[in-house]
Amino acid sequence: MSAPDYPQPPAPYPAPPAQPKNGLGTAGFVLGLLGLIFSFIPVIGLVAWPLVILGIIFSALGFVRSRSGKATNKGLSIAGLVLSVIGLVLCIIWLATAAKVVNEVNNEANRTVTVHYEVSGTAKDASITYTTFGDGSASTNQEQPKALPWSKDISTKGLLKGGSLSVTTGTEGGEVTCKVTVDGKETKTAKASGNFATASCDGF
Repeated sequence: MSAPDYPQPPAPYPAPPAQPKNGLGTAGFVLGLLGLIFSFIPVIGLVAWPLVILGIIFSALGFVRSRSGKATNKGLSIAGLVLSVIGLVLCIIWLATAAKVVNEVNNEANRTVTVHYEVSGTAKDASITYTTFGDGSASTNQEQPKALPWSKDISTKGLLKGGSLSVTTGTEGGEVTCKVTVDGKETKTAKASGNFATASCDGF
C-alpha cells in the first residue's frame, strides 16, 4: 500500500533587491551647487564655506557607495564633488583678496604722510591759509610772510583725507603760485595775479 501524496509547500518568494542609497550623492550635488552659486557673491559668500565643505564630504561618500554598488548615482556624485571643489577654490580666492585689502588699509592707516606746502611769486603782501585733514585730526593756519617764496611741511599719521592751500595778494598786487606735494608727489598747483587775487590748491 503506497503512502499518500501530500501537497508540497509553495517555494519562498525571492527577497526584493536592495534599494540604491542615493541620498548622500544627491545631497552632495545640491550642497555643491548652492555653495558654488553663493561663492560668487561678496560678503554673502561666507555661507558658501560650510556648503562646499559638506558638499565635498557627501559627494565623496556617495561616490564610494556607487563604486561598491550601494548607489546608482555615480555621475551625480562626481558632479557634486566637482562643483564643491570649484566653490571651495573661489572661497579661498575671496578670503585671500579680503585679507590683502585689510592689510593694505591697515598699512595705510599706520603710515606717516608728509604734506609740503609751497608758495612763490612776486607779491609782497601775500596772505597764506593752509588746512590739513588727517585721520581724526584737522588743523587750519594762516600766515603772512614778509617775502616769498614760502614753504611749510606738515606730517600727519594715518589716512590723509584732504586739505587746502590758498594764497591771496594784497593791495600791492603781484603774482603768486601755490603748490602742494604729498609724499614727494605734486598733487595741486595754481596761479593768480593782480590785486587781491587768490590762487587755491585744494581737493588733494
